[in-house]
Amino acid sequence: MNRLPDGFLVAIEGLDGAGKTTLAQALVERLEKEGFLVLLTRQPGGTSFGEKIRRLLHDAEKRPVPLAEYLLFAADRAEHMETTVLPALREGKIVISDRMSDSSLAYQGYGSGVDKDFIGLVNAKALQGRKADLTIYVRLAPEAVQTRIGARGKEKTSFEREHGLFFARVAEGFDMLYREPRSNLCVLDAMLAPTVLAEQAYAALDALLHKQLHESRDR
Repeated sequence: MNRLPDGFLVAIEGLDGAGKTTLAQALVERLEKEGFLVLLTRQPGGTSFGEKIRRLLHDAEKRPVPLAEYLLFAADRAEHMETTVLPALREGKIVISDRMSDSSLAYQGYGSGVDKDFIGLVNAKALQGRKADLTIYVRLAPEAVQTRIGARGKEKTSFEREHGLFFARVAEGFDMLYREPRSNLCVLDAMLAPTVLAEQAYAALDALLHKQLHESRDR
């Protein structure tokens, strides 16, 4: 098995219905075939404590007030990083997380109006300084969200029941966060076929993995 000295953290971000979960599963399958140790997880969730928070947030008939909602996400993130993500990285695993801290900035900051500086400060504490080595943003037009969600045929979460203007604000937030190109950011078009999305995402991931492996040999 291929182990990475510092592990490798991948965050997959985007609107509800963008195809993040399908993409994450495809990346895990590909990486495992290549001999990497992989952990697939999600925020909120990924721990027994986090899954309770996830159910509390997603199953609510009405979303809590924005600040309370964000603090629940922050509590989940702190627990998730400490008990799941950081230990896996120390074991040399590739951790693929379906959502991370940028979702709070987009959803609770831009979408619901929670102070973005406050979110940034609390997120930094929860992450313990460990940012994603690669962020994959699956970009979906906000007007396509409800069509995508409806096609699943499942009961909607409290977030998925939100109106179009909310998703427009969230989409603007993601676009603001990712407006500047950088080497550890991969922006993908959610309207592409899932297989094409997976190939493009893996190409970006593979390049960074090879770079890290090369640098670790030179230490």
